Amino acid sequence: MKIYISADIEGVTGINHWDETEKTKEDYEYFAEQMTREVESACKGATNAGADEIWIKDAHGTGRNLDPSKLSKNIKLIRGWSGHPFFMVQELDESFDALMYIGYHSWGGSNFNPLAHTMNSSTIDYIKLNGELCSEFLIHSYIAAYLGVPVAFLSGDKGLCEEANRLNENIVTVAVNKGIGNSTISIHPDLAIAKIKKGVEEALKGDLNKCKIKLPDSFELEIRYSTHQMAYRNSFYPNAKQIESKTIVLDSDDYFDILRGVLFLT
Repeated sequence: MKIYISADIEGVTGINHWDETEKTKEDYEYFAEQMTREVESACKGATNAGADEIWIKDAHGTGRNLDPSKLSKNIKLIRGWSGHPFFMVQELDESFDALMYIGYHSWGGSNFNPLAHTMNSSTIDYIKLNGELCSEFLIHSYIAAYLGVPVAFLSGDKGLCEEANRLNENIVTVAVNKGIGNSTISIHPDLAIAKIKKGVEEALKGDLNKCKIKLPDSFELEIRYSTHQMAYRNSFYPNAKQIESKTIVLDSDDYFDILRGVLFLT
């Protein structure tokens, strides 16, 4: 069994503030360690379920957060950013049996996580896909659908777990925190470790075919920027249209066109 894990930090248990996500801040080290612990618990659960090859994308910030020395020996770790439109699931392809997410967070514009955002939090207000506010989870799960890879497991905030189960009720989810305004309510870090390990094992021992996501037939990508200057500039991207002062849209029947748009427009 060949498994792919994409790991972020804004959805690990206990996290609450942007200082806890940035390498240059004092608060960062603890949460990078917790991110590593949660990823390693997923690796253990996957190995118990029969995975003999696990690829991990360190998908937060610099892409250099996980401590490789604390991860299982049967992993391949992707650090940094290649620039490929697959972003947080770089190197995912049809050979994988399942995609899983650790430490993911709700979409920009939501009230489910104080750190909620979609892609570039400093320049983007929100991203919509086919009229719905769009999370990084959804963007990358549609990549899995594009490739025919099941989405088996997600850990992160409660709002995102609920989104995942609306998309496919068979995805096993573990909510490790819940956002209320600018606060979070989180479970104990050791309990998160235990729940993730158990949840991953359960997910991978189940019928993975039930975890496949249907890809829409066509796509409308809508991006609202924090400034009107960015919308104007990016409206010159091929086939993009500025629909109001801070917002552009891009339409396509090919999801890879949308991913390429996200790469250059965010």
